[in-house]
Amino acid sequence: MTTSDWAEVDRYLVDSLVGDGDSPTLAANAAAGLPAIDVSPPQGKFLYLIAKSARARRVLEIGTLGGYSTTWLARAVGKEGQVVTFEYEPEHAEVARANLDRAGVGDRVDIRIGAALDNLPVLAGEHPEPFDLVFIDADKANNANYVRWALKLTRPGSVIIVDNVVRNGGIANADSTDAAVRASREVIELIAAEPRLDGTVLQTVGGKGWDGFLYALVSDQD
Repeated sequence: MTTSDWAEVDRYLVDSLVGDGDSPTLAANAAAGLPAIDVSPPQGKFLYLIAKSARARRVLEIGTLGGYSTTWLARAVGKEGQVVTFEYEPEHAEVARANLDRAGVGDRVDIRIGAALDNLPVLAGEHPEPFDLVFIDADKANNANYVRWALKLTRPGSVIIVDNVVRNGGIANADSTDAAVRASREVIELIAAEPRLDGTVLQTVGGKGWDGFLYALVSDQD
């Protein structure tokens, strides 16, 4: 099997189950010159279904880009829900705002611009209600730090998802010098050692290649 075969399956899944996959958002991102690192349409629908299954009303997203995954999550939380999303680049946040407004979900999304590790303490200082779901898809080097913050901002039963942890199989190489691979191993080891988290990783293939999601459930163990 090749990446082209996986992409063909993705196209079939979009046609049969996903719909247009918010293609206007992807087109707008491409026209704005944003890097093509969004989740795929089937992955976006997967995030939507996870959030719906968890009956999530409050979602924290770290890494907005052009708002593609944000749109899926905002649809999942419904009109009474809220997504708080962090984006480092102001230009990306501007594109995301336009995309979210065009999709009709802009009023339920709070975009915060700047480094997430600067914004997370500010958010915590607001004493928000716990988040039901946290989706982490930002600079990989800080994944473990983001998970630590997610633990502070969630409750037992909340879900934490980290994208892009398999790194084309790189996580199996304990001697890798690749910073993103080392970060993936760090966050996996953190979750394995943290009694308040129970997690696994699902490998994925598709038009975007070979990678995977880390899925962790917050428990009430101390």
